[in-house]
Amino acid sequence: MSIVVTGATGHLGRHVVEQLLEKVPAEGITAVVRDKARAAHLAERGVKLAVADYNAPETFDGLFAAGDKVLLISGNEFDKGRPAQHQVVIDAAKAAGVALLAYTSAAGSLSAALADDHRATEKALLASGLPYSLLRNGWYHENYTENLAPVLEHNAVVAAAGEGRVSSAARADYAAAAVAVLTGEGHENTTYELGGDEAWSFAEYAAELSRQTGKEITYSAVPAQTLVGILTGAGLPEPFAAILAGVDASIARGELVVSTGDLSRLAGRPTTPLSEAIAAALKG
Repeated sequence: MSIVVTGATGHLGRHVVEQLLEKVPAEGITAVVRDKARAAHLAERGVKLAVADYNAPETFDGLFAAGDKVLLISGNEFDKGRPAQHQVVIDAAKAAGVALLAYTSAAGSLSAALADDHRATEKALLASGLPYSLLRNGWYHENYTENLAPVLEHNAVVAAAGEGRVSSAARADYAAAAVAVLTGEGHENTTYELGGDEAWSFAEYAAELSRQTGKEITYSAVPAQTLVGILTGAGLPEPFAAILAGVDASIARGELVVSTGDLSRLAGRPTTPLSEAIAAALKG
């Protein structure tokens, strides 16, 4: 039996594999990657590598074995039909008879278009009859802290989220929850609503940035269409800019406040405060 992680060199997958290595022997981990060279450091540590691509179903033939526990990390190719990509993994997992398929989904309360692919994948996973665990990840601190350059340049946090609040957490926190599910018992046919312990507003985010940088950084709440214009002006494709503006609208409606406590409970520790993530990002 192996613990298999798809997207293992991605933003979230890297954290999952690192934390798995703290809990289980390296030879019990299989990292699924598209580019073997990017995972050479994992192979050196004894992790098994499998090269496969969501867009090439045949690459998943025989990849899984009966009894494996699999983490399907959602793809990030929004323009390539993610539900069909994820179906490839679900079909291969069913054919192999895996013991558990965990999927990184989106908060159950999220109604933005971003959630549509996740709902379709959840439906397919439940229809497969596989033992499943839905890891409904809320928003990541890094969605903001990895893009601080324009904020610091203009001394402004710009969002179309009104006075909405966000229960974000660090990727490492969500990875810890996934590792708990993959290495623990009794997680078959479960749904976890995952979010940070503390919800924050964008005005509070701007105030924390001001405190840590010594600059006066303000929050500028703008209409969704204005945000789309700003994002496309910065080089984002318009469809993706519209998806992000849709998430902000959901935040304004309170849809990314997750108060279940599932994330810190699974991780076995409090979630990372936003202030810590900002401090780490500013250190570079």
